[in-house]
Amino acid sequence: MSAPGYSDAVSSPQGETAPVRILLVDDRPENLLALEAILVSLGQTLVRATSGEEALKALLADDYAVILLDVQMPGMDGFETAAHIKRRERTKDIPIIFLTAINREPQHAFRGYSAGAVDYLAKPFDPWVLRAKVGVFVELYRKNRQLREQAALLADQVAGLGDPEVVEDVARHVAEVEAQLDGDGTLDRAGLVAAVAALRARVDSLRSS
Repeated sequence: MSAPGYSDAVSSPQGETAPVRILLVDDRPENLLALEAILVSLGQTLVRATSGEEALKALLADDYAVILLDVQMPGMDGFETAAHIKRRERTKDIPIIFLTAINREPQHAFRGYSAGAVDYLAKPFDPWVLRAKVGVFVELYRKNRQLREQAALLADQVAGLGDPEVVEDVARHVAEVEAQLDGDGTLDRAGLVAAVAALRARVDSLRSS
C-alpha cells in the first residue's frame, strides 16, 4: 500500500498559525486534483488518500481538521471507512464531509449522516460552498487546539504549588474545559469559553494571593 500523498499547499505567512491537515479521500486522481484546486487557497496542508484503507493509515500518523470522503470507492466504500473512523478513539470526533455522485435520494443522505458525517454534498458541488464549509471546520479545529493549549499551560503554571486543595480546585477547572472539548462532537462555544475563563480567573487569584 502506498503512503498517503501530500499535495502542495500554500504556506501560511511567517508569524501566522501553522497550516492544519485536511484529508481528501477519493479513488480517482482527477477528483483529488479538482478538490485540491478548490481548497488550495485556504492555505492548509492537503493530504491525498486513494482508498479507505489508505485514509485509515493516514489517520494513524497525523491529526486532521476535517475529512472529505468519497462515498463510492472500490473495496472499502465511504460508509465503511467512516464507520472505522468513528470507532477509533483518536479519530471519532474528526468532522467528515461525504461527497457523492450517486443517488441523491433522502434515504441515501440519511445513511451518510448515520455513518457520522457532518455534511453530505452531491457532485457536482459548488466550489465556493465546499471551500466555505471546509474553512469553518479548519477554524473550529484551530480554536479547539488553542483552547487545549491554554488549559494545559494554565494547569502547568500551578503544578508546583503543592497545596492539595489548590491542585484539586485547578484540576476541577481543567476537567470542565476538557469535558467541553471532548464531548459528543457538538461544540458549545459559550460553555467552552466560560470554562477557560473560570480556569484563568482561578490561576489569577492564586497569583495575587
